[in-house]
Amino acid sequence: MKRRSVLQAVAAVAGAPSLGVASEIGKGTVYARLGVKPLINGMGTVTVVGGSLMPPEVVRAMEEASRHFVYVPDLQQKAGARIAELVGVPAAMVTAGAASAITVATAAAMTKGDPKKIAQLPDTTGLPFEVIQQGRSGYEAQILLTGARVITVETREELDRATSERTAMMFFLNYAEPNVKIKRDEWVRVARERGVVSFNDAAADVPPREHLSQYVREGFDLVAFSGGKGLRGPQSTGLLLGRKDLIDGARTLIAPHGGIGRGMKVSKEEIVGLVAAVERYMTVDLEAEHRVLEAKVEHLKEAVGKVKGVTVETHVPEIANHVPHFVATWDETALGLTAKQVHERLQAGDPPIYVLLSGPGKLTVSVWMMQGDEHRVVARRLRDILATAPSLTSP
Repeated sequence: MKRRSVLQAVAAVAGAPSLGVASEIGKGTVYARLGVKPLINGMGTVTVVGGSLMPPEVVRAMEEASRHFVYVPDLQQKAGARIAELVGVPAAMVTAGAASAITVATAAAMTKGDPKKIAQLPDTTGLPFEVIQQGRSGYEAQILLTGARVITVETREELDRATSERTAMMFFLNYAEPNVKIKRDEWVRVARERGVVSFNDAAADVPPREHLSQYVREGFDLVAFSGGKGLRGPQSTGLLLGRKDLIDGARTLIAPHGGIGRGMKVSKEEIVGLVAAVERYMTVDLEAEHRVLEAKVEHLKEAVGKVKGVTVETHVPEIANHVPHFVATWDETALGLTAKQVHERLQAGDPPIYVLLSGPGKLTVSVWMMQGDEHRVVARRLRDILATAPSLTSP
């Protein structure tokens, strides 16, 4: 009974029931009927495996929203006002994911809410159309959709040369800050001095909770977060926060309005679901959740650390996905087993287990989105696979 109580407590924090037999995962579900095999998520809140799981209160809000019709522009405005109040920023809007937020932020910076300018996009005639960023972000396509041009810089001198009357926005990729030469404070300061809109892509940067308002307070005009990662809202939603005039303009750039954002539709159910997710997130005990994640990582370390030649540790990323992760490293040549081989065997098992392939002889496991005792299944499978390494089984 004591063990069951512990498992129930962990499951309550995770927002999902604890597991039964591992091979029973997903049986009888809509996925099984489609011939799709559910998996154990050891990757975290990444889109390729579905992001996060929505807590019951978010699902209930979406189900209730599905029963009625509303005027969507009015819902967007009022939902944004509620989120802005909860978070403590001037304005907010729900977008069709964080990538959508990049596009509408760029367009808002170019058009400043002028309906005629909005209607002409992606024609940039007469508009500031250049977006400056440090290095490659991987999200250039979301900017280019607007007709904008991306200019890449590395140093302050390059930034000074790049800014001009053509500059519409300065794009900052938050998780890359440790590796860039121009840090957040300087980036914002330059943008303010030049009268350029500053944007921070902080999609995966909660927890901590304070980040939802911190970057706006630091001076960024616009900040984007994913709605379906740490916030655990609908996977296809995002948040754009910041200056009210820019948010008001950005709100008219996505469906049901026309123009470049017509395909960026957010349903009434998703809008309400993200409001519910933010309401939950602002009050949930994140410290308790953190302790549960630490305990799961410790279990993995205890189990996998028994394999000879394997080193285990806890890793908490400095920026983005700032929660405990489990890391296993080994010498591939000495062990006779590559990380890629272990990665493939985990995925080929029943149930499939998806983890992060971090490099030669290195696997990272995020326990963040694991339900119930899934971490025990992962620990056992990973230990058993590593223990079959040729160097450990050869006579």
